[in-house]
Amino acid sequence: MRTSTKLAAAFGAVALAFATPAAVASAHGKPAPTPNPVVQSDQLAAPFNLDLSFGKVYFADGGLNIVGTLGAGGAPVPIATDQPGTSGVARSGSYLAFTTTVTNEETFENSASGLNIWGPLGSRVYADTHAFEVTNNPDKVNHYGVTNPSQCVTDALTAAQFPVSYTGQVDSHSYSVASYGRGFVVADAGANALWKISSTGQISTLAVLPPQPHRITAPEATALGLPACVVGVTYAFEPVPTDVEVGRDGALYVTTLPGGPEGPQLGARGSLWRVDGRGHVSQVATGFLGATNLAIGSRGEVYVAELFGGQISKVDHGRVTPFVTLPGVVAVETARDGSVWAATLANDDPPAPGTIVQITKGHTHWRGWIHR
Repeated sequence: MRTSTKLAAAFGAVALAFATPAAVASAHGKPAPTPNPVVQSDQLAAPFNLDLSFGKVYFADGGLNIVGTLGAGGAPVPIATDQPGTSGVARSGSYLAFTTTVTNEETFENSASGLNIWGPLGSRVYADTHAFEVTNNPDKVNHYGVTNPSQCVTDALTAAQFPVSYTGQVDSHSYSVASYGRGFVVADAGANALWKISSTGQISTLAVLPPQPHRITAPEATALGLPACVVGVTYAFEPVPTDVEVGRDGALYVTTLPGGPEGPQLGARGSLWRVDGRGHVSQVATGFLGATNLAIGSRGEVYVAELFGGQISKVDHGRVTPFVTLPGVVAVETARDGSVWAATLANDDPPAPGTIVQITKGHTHWRGWIHR
């Protein structure tokens, strides 16, 4: 499936993020605790990613198409404007990197995507991940859909607009970015891969995420309107990486959406992965409702934003527990002082602005930390 189906499901129907307490509880067995998030800005639209560096809060807002920082009173201070589909942002020394994607609003197909690297003395480099994907398409090694489907399964999936059987297609949606060594690593939700990108814009494939197999049960087939012949069939969905961070152990940690329907029909299938220096991928935890972002804590714990669960969960040594209820949460980040920050999407019904919140405070107050 192209990014249109993979990410539009997560971000096109934002109202679904405002989950009921029962929906939140269903993901990991009990309701999330209720610390009081402190709103630091309510003047945003779609702050898909945050970066807390050099005493500032950086954000990439794909609704406003700006990359900026928070100013006095939480006002956005633009650094880069008119940046189509911006979604990822990271600082690395004197470099600022952010992702952009040009999407046809009618077909949801991406015609351009890449990483913008703004450096010292006004230098600007654009790493064209769309062009790299067209040339290399690294997930062509992955098989998605059903292996050896019967005619009944083929007809049913085709009627439901599910691709029946295919290998990785050409599609790039550079979604998130993290500082990595002397350059950056990008999670591409269209290519299903991690790119390693130098400060001069050189791109290489760091890892390809594996397909996400799911065995369709009778209740799921009924919920999807599929016939009995589909029950028991294993469908390999695309992995859809949504964020990447460097762990305290030097490995990369990645969140993925499961591809296909993201909702109650097929259950909570978002996952957290570890990628070592050789590109070997292993699953750390799963069962997230819309894993759109992650952050690494001071002790190596991992915080996962669950858009459709309306909460942030904490993963510690593979054990998943609810951390905080936060409807519309799309991003999470941690600061050097140990505080946890998050961002939420704007919403029409119920009306709500896009926000950046501080959930826990570290050793210093936010305003002192931000301006020191």
